[in-house]
Amino acid sequence: MDRKQISCNPEVRRPPAALSCGLALGALLVPAFAFAQSTLPPPATTQEEDQALQSNEEGVNTPLDESFGPKSHADWVRETRRKALKDTKINVQVRSYWLDRDKFDGGQSETWALGGSIGLKTGYFRERFALGATAYTAQPLYGPEDKDGAGLLQSGQEGYVALGELYGEFLINDNTRLTIGRRAFDTPYINRNDTRMTPVTFEAAAIQGQYGNADSGEWRIGAGYFFRIKEKTADHFVSMSEDAGAPDGVDRGVFAVGANWKRGELSIGAIDYYSEDIINIFYTEAKYGFPVGDSSKLTLSLQYSDETSVGDELLKGNSFDSHQWGGKAELAVGGALFTAGYTSAGGDANMQNPWSGYPGYTSVQVEDFNRDGEDAWILRAGYKFAAVKGLSAYALYVNGSDPDSTSEYAKDEWDLNLQWDAPADSIFKGLMARLRYAEVSNDAPDTSTLKDLRVMIYWTPKTP
Repeated sequence: MDRKQISCNPEVRRPPAALSCGLALGALLVPAFAFAQSTLPPPATTQEEDQALQSNEEGVNTPLDESFGPKSHADWVRETRRKALKDTKINVQVRSYWLDRDKFDGGQSETWALGGSIGLKTGYFRERFALGATAYTAQPLYGPEDKDGAGLLQSGQEGYVALGELYGEFLINDNTRLTIGRRAFDTPYINRNDTRMTPVTFEAAAIQGQYGNADSGEWRIGAGYFFRIKEKTADHFVSMSEDAGAPDGVDRGVFAVGANWKRGELSIGAIDYYSEDIINIFYTEAKYGFPVGDSSKLTLSLQYSDETSVGDELLKGNSFDSHQWGGKAELAVGGALFTAGYTSAGGDANMQNPWSGYPGYTSVQVEDFNRDGEDAWILRAGYKFAAVKGLSAYALYVNGSDPDSTSEYAKDEWDLNLQWDAPADSIFKGLMARLRYAEVSNDAPDTSTLKDLRVMIYWTPKTP
């Protein structure tokens, strides 16, 4: 969603795009070093071992059992015991991203951008308080104004610089943290949605905890109030209600509270998001995995979302009630993962994801398949190549039915993904290269096939 644009005097000669980006990244060093390390993990290299063995859309979908903090309780405890200055970490990432989309109406969006992020995070002062900050930038390398709309830059193919994270983190005990300020969060409906140059971040006060252990069961609990949001290409924050689409002058935040319990291969949880006079979103999810033979595992998952208008119903000016349920089966066999899933949406309005990526099992590269009355099924196959370390690929197909609206039509989507994460012992450590391609067909008359091609190169260098 485009926000306030950076002003530009057309009579002033600009430096070359690459130099502009270099200057912008350099400028980020000053504010970033005054605070703390980015909470944004390197998007591909941190999941190097799991990349081919998961079917959630990377950067978009956050399962409940991966919400509210680090993936394991051991990681959580290690993070809480760091010393302040000694354990201050610098985090830098450089991104190059090219996106070319041929749209249904025959138009085209094309952008090539260069940018990234830089930040720090301290350890805990007196083992109780830490500071963090991250600044982001994206600058055009190629971006004709008549091909705007790729979502990598601001409207008009303008670059941007933003201080996306600036927060204090209070350690209540080894298991519980309080965060106040600007930060990225990961939950099903409030998350980074990190599919372009920079992620979505929020102004919030939130408490998160992890309790228990693997033997007795691990609880992840989170609650907070989200005041404002910075969208992917924005250089400032706006109210959560404005971002959702409420009329000008309406300023409402979002209360969120949720929990997830996991023991072994069983996981179950729920979370609720309430924005006064805007919307209430309830989401629940359950997973169970079990071995099939000596070298395979089958994981079954169920999800349900319910969305309703509340209070004065300021979002649309009228009441609405919509829901979607879904089921998914994943079979892991060696380096391969096979997935089949189904979703069904109903009610009297399309499902919405007003603040981030959509968690539905059939939400993929272009389409979410969550329109009112739409049923969709997905088939996906992923593989992690043993012969080339770090190389993985997947292909998927989603078939969506006609929604209830007579002005909308059925859609199908094909996606292909090829990714290489440089091995940890390689001279290219920290480098990720990814190629993505999608085709979406629309049954509407007089429309063409949407084609979406993306090339991403991310580099996360080793820092002190």
